[in-house]
Amino acid sequence: MKVGIVGTGSMGSTHAMGWAETDAEIVGFCAESVPEAEPLAKKYHTKVFEKLDQLLSEADIVDICTPTYLHPTQVRQAAKARKQIICEKPLALDWQSGLEMLRACEEAGVRLLVAQVVRFFPEYAAAKELVDSGQIGKPGTIHLRRCSYRPKKPSNNWFLDEQKSGGILMDLAIHDFDYARWVAGDVRTVYTQKVSSLDPSSPIDFGLTILTHENGTLTHVTCGWAYPPPNFQTGFDINCERGAVHFDSEETMPIHNLIQTDKDAPDVALPGSPLAESPYTSEIKEFYRAICYGDEIRVTGMDGVKAVQIACAARESARTGEPVQIKPLEGVLK
Repeated sequence: MKVGIVGTGSMGSTHAMGWAETDAEIVGFCAESVPEAEPLAKKYHTKVFEKLDQLLSEADIVDICTPTYLHPTQVRQAAKARKQIICEKPLALDWQSGLEMLRACEEAGVRLLVAQVVRFFPEYAAAKELVDSGQIGKPGTIHLRRCSYRPKKPSNNWFLDEQKSGGILMDLAIHDFDYARWVAGDVRTVYTQKVSSLDPSSPIDFGLTILTHENGTLTHVTCGWAYPPPNFQTGFDINCERGAVHFDSEETMPIHNLIQTDKDAPDVALPGSPLAESPYTSEIKEFYRAICYGDEIRVTGMDGVKAVQIACAARESARTGEPVQIKPLEGVLK
């Protein structure tokens, strides 16, 4: 299989490292600035295309790693060319556009896989596996946190333009919105409060969201652009009927399981979680196997749409100060 990567920023470079660990051939990168992209192309012994249609003519798989606001147009163009598609998160800036992208891929008979990479981090995947086993019961509350430094300020930095990135709730918290739904199921209501610094010399954003899942589980998501670079900290607590799982990226032993047992029941060991390879590489490998061999995939296009839907609801709730109901999306596609 031949893969073409659209975008040569940090995610394009990261995905390229993952593709290099598969049997796929990287046939080229598509970038606005050919000179800036040439070192990356040279590293992988390939070339740079200025236009997406040029790349599409040579690729079987298109991996879109561009700014979020460009995703819908590029996905529809790739679907029209009948290419298998991988798209970085967030899939789009609104869930309606996400559904249109899915529909275009469905009509073209191609797959759309969304890179919600937190599902591939070993600690997060191990905790999900433990909950799914039923050994610690149904989740009652989930606490998720994700805090990093605010993107740098250059005027051309699309992250800082909420019309292009969706801001902190769409670009950062969406990781935890997706993970919460993966663990506890679909979400019924979203309530968010957001705090932003008014001092342009020290811009700080915080978001706090409460998700009510259809099964009654409550999830609390905290996100922030507040730390000095290069700090990036994450963590979770999943509290279930018969035990809990705790993770803190800053702890020496970051993951713990606290499980109720009796004398007739052995302790339940949490699955091991050594970081054998980059989660981004694990993600690309799984996507590659799904496209080539039909293997099961842990994140679908509809998962990507529903994550965007939650993030959109969080943004609306932060704007109005009121909870937002989530509209069921089942049955909207064939």
